[in-house]
Amino acid sequence: MNLMKAIVKQSPASNDFAFTRIPIPEICENEMLIHVKAIGVGIHDGYFLPANIQYPYPIGIEAAGVIVKTGNNVTNFQEGERITFVSMMQPKGGTWAEYAVVADNSLIIPIPEKMTFTEAAAIPVAGNTALKAFHSLQLKPNNTLFIAGSSGAIGTFAIQMAVDKECIVAGSASKRNHDYMTSLGASKVVDYNNPDWIEEIKQWHPGGVDAALAIQPNTGITSMEVVKNGGQIISISGDQLFSQRNITVEQLAYHIDVKDELKQIMNKINFGEFKLVIEKVYPFENGIEALQKTNSRRARGKVVITMP
Repeated sequence: MNLMKAIVKQSPASNDFAFTRIPIPEICENEMLIHVKAIGVGIHDGYFLPANIQYPYPIGIEAAGVIVKTGNNVTNFQEGERITFVSMMQPKGGTWAEYAVVADNSLIIPIPEKMTFTEAAAIPVAGNTALKAFHSLQLKPNNTLFIAGSSGAIGTFAIQMAVDKECIVAGSASKRNHDYMTSLGASKVVDYNNPDWIEEIKQWHPGGVDAALAIQPNTGITSMEVVKNGGQIISISGDQLFSQRNITVEQLAYHIDVKDELKQIMNKINFGEFKLVIEKVYPFENGIEALQKTNSRRARGKVVITMP
């Protein structure tokens, strides 16, 4: 039996993760086997799991690597092709392993020629989420957008996407990240630890902003306070929000296919037209430490794991 290294969840108990060896999974007709080279780390990695899984189960939903085997019905991809991908709720295991199975209808993006696996692994989840949020908000040039928790991976993309749409951006984060957000294009930055940050935004833009994007948990209700009457808000973290002052509570546009837009973002990154920020790269054997870092919600940009 061929074995591979993997970081797995060993039981239903929370935080029961371990570095171990398990069998390399087999693929079906519509699946591909990927030799994983780098892994994007997200707060979801430890709990986005299928309902009926067998332990030990490799965690993770995002990675970059090389296709080493394709099923008989796979026609859009070739063995040897470099890809970055998202593979969620996969009964055969997630991406935190030397090899991962991905279905051919998953979010799969070819990696541009000059882009590294480490860079590519940092893009699909955060980029996909930010793009779908903007589809929901339908922002126009000169609209104002407030982003709560804007220094992480999604926020890093969201600030730049909003500026690219000629919107005016304000964001909240800890004080150490203010210069960072300004460098990405934010016009106004506030410290969420400051009890007066809501008043700061209202003074910056009297009447309220056109829309708010609440990325961090428990930021939706306070973010709504800085939105104008009849504005929009969307919560990435799933905060339950109820409309007030005729503010529209938008849902993430899960049904929209943003694959082509994500390819464009990757090309912009590849040509230096868009910033990709990776705060720290961990070797695979330190993957559990990487997960703990991300779960602290204090990462700037993205955390990535590389395979040996």
